[in-house]
Amino acid sequence: MQVPARNVRIGDLLVEHGFINEKQLQDALNKQKESGGKMIGEIILDMGLVSETQLAQALSIRLKVPFVDLAAVKINTEAVMKIPEEIAREKCVLAFDINNNRLLVATNDPINFYIFEDLKVRTGMDIIPQISTKTAIEEAIGKFYASQAVDNAVDELANERMADTSVTEAESSERIDNAPIVKLVNMMVETAFRMQVTDIHIEPFKTRTRIRFRMDGELVEQDMKVPISFHNSIITRIKILGGMNIAEKRIPLDGRFGTVIDRVNLDMRVSTIPCVYGEKCVIRLLSTADDKTRKITDLGMTDYNYEMFKQIIRCPNGVMLVTGPTGSGKSTTLYATLGELSQPNVNIVTVEDPVEKKIDGVNQCQINDKAGMTFAAALRSILRQDPDIIMVGEIRDGETADIAIRAAITGHFVLSTLHTNDAASTIIRLVDMGVEPYMVASSLVGIIAQRLVKLLCNECKETTVLSDPADLRLVSKTEPVKICAPHKGGCKKCRGTGYAGRTAIHEIIVVTNDIKELISKGATAEEIGAQATHNGTLLLRDNVTQMVLAGRTTMDELVKATYTV
Repeated sequence: MQVPARNVRIGDLLVEHGFINEKQLQDALNKQKESGGKMIGEIILDMGLVSETQLAQALSIRLKVPFVDLAAVKINTEAVMKIPEEIAREKCVLAFDINNNRLLVATNDPINFYIFEDLKVRTGMDIIPQISTKTAIEEAIGKFYASQAVDNAVDELANERMADTSVTEAESSERIDNAPIVKLVNMMVETAFRMQVTDIHIEPFKTRTRIRFRMDGELVEQDMKVPISFHNSIITRIKILGGMNIAEKRIPLDGRFGTVIDRVNLDMRVSTIPCVYGEKCVIRLLSTADDKTRKITDLGMTDYNYEMFKQIIRCPNGVMLVTGPTGSGKSTTLYATLGELSQPNVNIVTVEDPVEKKIDGVNQCQINDKAGMTFAAALRSILRQDPDIIMVGEIRDGETADIAIRAAITGHFVLSTLHTNDAASTIIRLVDMGVEPYMVASSLVGIIAQRLVKLLCNECKETTVLSDPADLRLVSKTEPVKICAPHKGGCKKCRGTGYAGRTAIHEIIVVTNDIKELISKGATAEEIGAQATHNGTLLLRDNVTQMVLAGRTTMDELVKATYTV
């Protein structure tokens, strides 16, 4: 006789659906006995055997409660506001739709009937629970309540101005710490953080203040209706947070501040510049100590390139450079490399401006130009700190380059970044900075050039045929080939963009003896590049071409990342 679904244990259900095997289930059951009463689902999740979504889907079958993917459904803002934010966060629930006066609520605990009775009393509506993951619910809570809070703060500001039209600009500056402005700036930052934004642009125009977020490398205008009359107040509030001079509006200013959002410490850099209608402000949201250092293979490096990368980091001394334009993920690659190199018996010291991510077990120094703590000065001092590995955030001038090269020659492994267009031209740049070619040849062990390219959304991408002869030449084809393109208008999952996330493409040169010889002779970037290609280096164009032909990205991204005249 078949056992009803409600009596099947969650572990057996995960085995039945192929999420885990019998041995993994037995290991989890043994751990559960030692855990002091933890649920088997939590144990399996902690062991990393299944994802949150897989566990939620299995629970959905087990409890006969529908599963809802909050990233894929259209969320009704009216439904969201039926439950106060503090209650939604406390009980980890999100009302996402209303159907015949019944409230559909996403929860990660569908058998806790006390929650739903409480919500029924608060809302005066019948509650229909649907199961989702805790992460998805928390992300949706952050996004939808913050968005509403921004609108409310703008309305509050408008009402306050209308109620007191006699306030002068000087008085307004004195009252800058008032609640609506504080709320508006806080909500703007919180919304950006939860949407995984890298930069916030606050721009003044004749009749309005435009707010744009940089997501996946693209600037996207936000639906935040902020009148230009509030612009000075917003900038002043941000300056106060960043420790900047609020009276100085004629010159560019820089500052930084930190905050805690969803129990994560967030560090932000602020930059203002005077424009025609007021000061433009850009806030960069930096990586935090709360993020685990990602592995190099998680950043998009192919197996082929990873083997070349391993050849470089096996060297006991020498210089490894990561190159590319601003925002191409160079710092993330350096941190991932430090993660691969960090060992209890190795002394790693970094010099950074700023320290973007704090890594346990690594000594990190912050540059302070005003105090005389420049890259060159810090690097000289670090050499007296008995280091094995040194990371220099950026080689900005000939002096820093010279010290870094000498450090490598005296037995240290040095990692740093440079702004160049490809791997081969990096060598020429070092020589242009004043480093002797023979010094570059004897110290350099590897160069990684990289770019970030956007990935197509798997939910809505469309197949198309590439037939234009010019485009076919770019992907080294002569006959028409099938590739993928973004769906016009995208879908809910990709926020209507057609793209979902980014990955890095790499061009890696291992500096072998034949390349060292070319460097010493003063060879051109083209000659060095040709020899590197002969040695097995895959160019940036080759890497992104493979992705286009595999349907992972588009021709537009190929052109944007690698096209040259």
